[in-house]
Amino acid sequence: MLRSAACAALPATALATLAFSLLSTTAMAQTAASAPAMPAASVAEAEDPYLWLEQVEGERAMAWVREHNAHSLGVLQSDPRYQGFYDQALAISQSRARIPSAGFNRDGTVDNFWQDADHVRGVWRRATLDSYRGADPVWETVLDIDALSAAEGANWVYKGVACLQPEERYCLVSLSDGGKDAITIREYDTVERRWVEGGFVLPESKGGATWIDRDTLLIARDFGQGSLTTSGYPMTVRRLKRGQSLDQAEIVFTGQPTDVSVGAYTLRDADGALKATLLHRGVTTWESETWRLNADGATTRLALPARSSIDGMVGDHLIVTMLQDWTSPSGQAFRIGDVAAYDADAWLADPMAPGEVVIRPGERESVEAVTATRNTLVAAVYDNVRGGVYVYRPREGGGWDRSRLDLPQNVTVGLGSASEIDDKIFVNLAGYLNPSSLWLADAATGAVEQIKSLPPMFDATGLTVEQFQARSADGTMIPYFVVHREGMTLDGSNPTLLGGYGGFQVSQLPGYSGTIGKLWLENGGVYARANIRGGGEFGPRWHQAALQQNRQRAHEDFQAVAADLIARGVTSPRRLGVIGGSQGGLLMGTMLTQRPDLINAAVIQVPLFDMMRYHQLLAGASWMAEYGDPDISEQRAWIAEYSPYQNLRAGQPYPEVFIHTSTKDDRVHPGHARKAAARLEELGYPVLFYENTDGGHAAGANLRETARRIALEYTYLSRRLMD
Repeated sequence: MLRSAACAALPATALATLAFSLLSTTAMAQTAASAPAMPAASVAEAEDPYLWLEQVEGERAMAWVREHNAHSLGVLQSDPRYQGFYDQALAISQSRARIPSAGFNRDGTVDNFWQDADHVRGVWRRATLDSYRGADPVWETVLDIDALSAAEGANWVYKGVACLQPEERYCLVSLSDGGKDAITIREYDTVERRWVEGGFVLPESKGGATWIDRDTLLIARDFGQGSLTTSGYPMTVRRLKRGQSLDQAEIVFTGQPTDVSVGAYTLRDADGALKATLLHRGVTTWESETWRLNADGATTRLALPARSSIDGMVGDHLIVTMLQDWTSPSGQAFRIGDVAAYDADAWLADPMAPGEVVIRPGERESVEAVTATRNTLVAAVYDNVRGGVYVYRPREGGGWDRSRLDLPQNVTVGLGSASEIDDKIFVNLAGYLNPSSLWLADAATGAVEQIKSLPPMFDATGLTVEQFQARSADGTMIPYFVVHREGMTLDGSNPTLLGGYGGFQVSQLPGYSGTIGKLWLENGGVYARANIRGGGEFGPRWHQAALQQNRQRAHEDFQAVAADLIARGVTSPRRLGVIGGSQGGLLMGTMLTQRPDLINAAVIQVPLFDMMRYHQLLAGASWMAEYGDPDISEQRAWIAEYSPYQNLRAGQPYPEVFIHTSTKDDRVHPGHARKAAARLEELGYPVLFYENTDGGHAAGANLRETARRIALEYTYLSRRLMD
């Protein structure tokens, strides 16, 4: 099993997901041929009058924020719909009618992190598996984040734990001040339910830590000048012994300043025994090296392609996903998307040891996730964006047996926690109209049992889901889903909200959203979601088709879906709005600047917008493998073709947009959103801008802030598309 991957030692796919997934999930839970891209940049960096807005908490910048917040809140909160939307969003987000997701512990208990009206910041709690399977589990509190915040006068946001194997008594708890990516790490005793006296304490920094033994950590942190990459992440991994100060930690691995990050994680068997200590060098967002830290302190680079992911162990088999076509040192050929297995001991000792292909997805298939129980490999496999769960069991002498779990079909499947003491695994199911349900499966026997399900959070009577395809500019067929009333009149009159993301191999899968249903669908809206290139809906090839110089393909795909909705008569430009966050915010920015004729509203959430400077702002340099390097003239040219900030111009049919961000976002710089609003206003366009002064990249440090953001969005959308 992989352990303590929180040490910024994530495989490339996980690192990219970390870079953008948080808001994309939030946006997803809400959210004819294209015209050619606009000409090159019209606002050169040297002429940018709004660089002062990049001073995150500068006095002038914050005065500007307060002024715009007052205006936008005044407009939107005075709308008679706002308070109802807020009350509904808050009730949904604080509802106790939610499935408490659970993680298996080795002692047979399960853990859960829970937020509601009484636990706004959340509580880490524990129950027996038998109790958890019941309707009213008996929970014991392990750590109350609200009580901790009150006691310390802080705004702590829980960011997860990493527990020492195999006992799992001592855990490293990650806490963020207000939702930032930078975290403080403290050692906690889950038996005595208190912080360990004299225990490990790591000050605020991006990065993380992983256990080696009771008295040893490998840490990747900010150690001062020269210790970070140009992306702002740790460049060194150091060994910290109990009782040492941080400056006494010994360097065991050093990357390069141009890397994204480095870190460490451990490879352990199903009993928690340490098999290997691995060091991860993230060269780019997608390319990496994996090194083994040997007992003598030396390091050995493992034979893996630059684009690959170590996913865990099944028995003695190490599981690796190939994210590129690759021929191993032994001459064995693997295809992009293959999931392979190696005899762990043999392969770690000899890179020439052969592996075997366990899963080879087809052209319109993708392996969305894999995980390991004690004896099996479990995979969520999608065929044309519709999921199923498959179990793979190694046979003596080679080869793997495959079976499909007997779960409902044509839904989104999510793999939850997998047990290491047996072959149990939690599986989450959901669809646009299917409330989330939790199933307990036994991968060894194939037995499945629904143990929890949500009641409907909105009235889905008369609603239906259809899947269509749109032809993009280069002829590629782009699938998309539409949720609408049965018998919908195809006369272009339907208020329609189209969501998308299109980057970092993040798939936009069907999911149940109480807020979309209650605040939009129940009020007569139509919801659509595009499965454009740049995502992972058809595996790494689908993602890589829109990288760097091909980024415009993702924009054209999204525009093609919008045009197809209009051509089918589902909606019209007057009634069509778009929504997306983070990378999806960039997508909405290009929609605004390239095809404003197709839309009448755009919700642009914590966006990238100035792509000429993105690599100089916060974590931006870590995404150059996705977008390109603006400091290289050839790459700057393709980025300039679509960078929304530089392509804003007067005399265009831009609708009034709603842009929001967070002061505490230390991932995507709030300057992107601020400058977009300022530039639009300079050009004479009305714009609504809101900046939450807390909340990090998710733009909400607690449930009330999240409810306010959602209410503001749907008030804006109703004004633009329904009035």
